[in-house]
Amino acid sequence: MSDRSVLGPADVTDAELTGIVADWLGESRDKVELVHSHAEVVPYDLPAITTAGRYWVRGEIHTPTGATSFSFFVKHVQSWSRSPLFAAVQPDFREQAEGSVPWRTEPLIYRSDLAERLPAGLTMPPAVAVRDLDEKSAAVWLEEVPVAGRTWTPQHLAHAAYLLGRLAASPAVRELAGIGGNPNGRPVSSYLHGRLTHQVLPMLRSDGIWKHPLVAAAFDEDLRQRLLDAADRLPEYVDEVEQVPTGSAHGDACTNNILVRPDSDDLVLIDFGFWMQQPLGFDLGQLLLGDVQLGRCFSGDLRRNEKACSSAYVEGLRAEGCDIDAALVRRAHALLMLIFSGASAIPIEHLASPPTPELHRITAERAASARFMLDLVDATA
Repeated sequence: MSDRSVLGPADVTDAELTGIVADWLGESRDKVELVHSHAEVVPYDLPAITTAGRYWVRGEIHTPTGATSFSFFVKHVQSWSRSPLFAAVQPDFREQAEGSVPWRTEPLIYRSDLAERLPAGLTMPPAVAVRDLDEKSAAVWLEEVPVAGRTWTPQHLAHAAYLLGRLAASPAVRELAGIGGNPNGRPVSSYLHGRLTHQVLPMLRSDGIWKHPLVAAAFDEDLRQRLLDAADRLPEYVDEVEQVPTGSAHGDACTNNILVRPDSDDLVLIDFGFWMQQPLGFDLGQLLLGDVQLGRCFSGDLRRNEKACSSAYVEGLRAEGCDIDAALVRRAHALLMLIFSGASAIPIEHLASPPTPELHRITAERAASARFMLDLVDATA
């Protein structure tokens, strides 16, 4: 008996699943038989504009040596235009917005040999199947990765930063850095002329946003003015950072996307949807800020963690033969954080909710992280 109906269009036939499992086990397809299988939704409470669904597919297959169980993670990826969140995009900006997010990158990554090119200490889940569903969606089937829980200490973050530095500068990895294509050729400019111009900057320049109870309590007049001044300088900052040499960037290297195995010291990268070439230093931003943005850790740790991670990242660059000036990397990192996270620090995703104590706490942390980013930009000028 098998019930995988929850997969919807990402499902395969029993014969196809049998073949996937046989290949994974290294068995002849005509000598194995599917006993049973089932699928279930993976709980995940964070919005993702190019993810239609995440699932576990588990079951049992009979082989010449006996019954063997299997467990795969299935990710259904799609064009942003199919996300419910796309409805909030202004009609005259939708074509540009859809093209700015290259949803095909992740299937292409798992069809590539990136796993063999990653620096020692980094791995990725093996893909057992990658299937195009239609012209705007695909399903990626991955081997299950055992995961150990971790509280990310400054030492853990610095180690991850070192490996991300190696990833950025690795000559072997660089050959695949543009596998998904860079939207419009200049991703930082594209972000400025896309989301920032059409959504974030109009919000910052609206008096009403600053009067919202959550915002007014956390973003004082000094911070408001600093953010508005930075908003006026964003074109200048983008021009500056786009002069920095580029490297391979995971694109969303938050701790959610760096798995820790219980049986290995290797870090496992997942979620390659924003993989592309970016100015060196790019991946440091989400490594430092991801958990602060989600309210999982305190902004008060950012200064300490940033110093450790910046130094470790440059060590990783050096290990791959990149001798760029460390001060230039830190300056680029500061600007990239401000452009991609600081300018949008106001938690617009929570403003329609009742201003609970927890949301006040999250907003206060966002405000503190914005001050940190502005201070770092000033300090690296």
